[in-house]
Amino acid sequence: MWRSKIAISLFLSAVAVAQTASKTAGGIKARAPVVEDWPVWGGKNRDFIVNTSGLADSWPSSGPPKIWTRPLGDGYSAIAEENGVLYTAFRRSGAEVIAALDAATGKTLWEYGYPTVFINDFKEKVGPGPYAMPQVIGDRVVTASAIGKIHSLDKKTGKVVWSHDLYNEFHASHLVYGYSCHALPYKDTLIFLAGGSGDAAIALRQSDGTVVWKSLQFSNAYSSPLLINVDGQQQVVAVGAKTIFGFSPDNGQLYWSHPHETQYGLAVSTPVWGPGNLLFAASAYGLGARVVELHQAGGKNSVKELWSDPHLELHWGSVIQRDGWLYFVSGYNGPALLSAVEMKTGKIGWRQRGFAKAELLWADGKFILADEDGTLALCRMSPEKLEVLSKAQVLESIAWSPPTLVGTRLYLRDRKNIVALDLGAK
Repeated sequence: MWRSKIAISLFLSAVAVAQTASKTAGGIKARAPVVEDWPVWGGKNRDFIVNTSGLADSWPSSGPPKIWTRPLGDGYSAIAEENGVLYTAFRRSGAEVIAALDAATGKTLWEYGYPTVFINDFKEKVGPGPYAMPQVIGDRVVTASAIGKIHSLDKKTGKVVWSHDLYNEFHASHLVYGYSCHALPYKDTLIFLAGGSGDAAIALRQSDGTVVWKSLQFSNAYSSPLLINVDGQQQVVAVGAKTIFGFSPDNGQLYWSHPHETQYGLAVSTPVWGPGNLLFAASAYGLGARVVELHQAGGKNSVKELWSDPHLELHWGSVIQRDGWLYFVSGYNGPALLSAVEMKTGKIGWRQRGFAKAELLWADGKFILADEDGTLALCRMSPEKLEVLSKAQVLESIAWSPPTLVGTRLYLRDRKNIVALDLGAK
């Protein structure tokens, strides 16, 4: 049944694209929008930048047209997409559930659930999880639960192929607010940050879950690792509870480390790699942001801090790097300030109120902002100014999950519902 549903969905999507391409305006064929899948955390390149076109420059005051909406369940898991199928995770009746949904209708194609018990100190706002997004890697969907359980599922059926328990098998750091790290695909492995001594970073073979290597010693945080290239050398960079550091994706060898001690170990945001070998990392709780410059030659690595600013706090949320400038919503307990910061110098171009803490995407020359209060906005940002083109209330419950954009369709969720919106120009 689910195979037929997927086939019908893909057929209808193909028809819609063909119809769009055939429309004419003044005798000139309209171009079909670019469609790029969103299989892993942060999108194809893990940077929350989407290769697409055809987005509208404004929406009605009621918001962009709604394609469908449906109840889902608690959690902050983001939404992956591949070939017309969505993948996300949520909590229902004491179980964490991974689900595949038809992107055209929102209907369930398959579900896999397993009982978990997880309670944190701020259950009203943080909730019981899950927090990590299921990632589509090859023919698998790889998930991480709030209690550090890893599952590799067949993406067509949802059946378990292999699983691991980071806490019980690898002495991983127990995270008070729930494990939320997204594995980094590298060659035929998946690299997990677990924390601990000797097995704080772990590479598992994608096909069968076999441990390829384990290495390092650090206290884990809530951030996800990033693959970068430093002067021809592949490195995994990560933010731990006390440091930012880089290591080899092939064997786990530590290349460099730099202090970045976050109160309570609550480093959440993914680091950002930018022009000139610059790496940006930021946290809240009075620590703020910093940029380090990385280099290597002959296998010797160097790290130099260029600037730090305790006022540029980033509690959670994506950071977009465009042309050497960083755009993100800064703030913790005080006001949330949408900010433009020069990456190399820390110079602040502008900071502006108007939104709660938020996630950002960049696509088709514009920024899409989704804040925790359920507001969705379309903006243009430059080092000189912010221009809000449109904004609307589209969600009702607390929303910390980054939205997913595929073509001109935006998928987003809060702790109760999931919705699909049409952001295309009419």
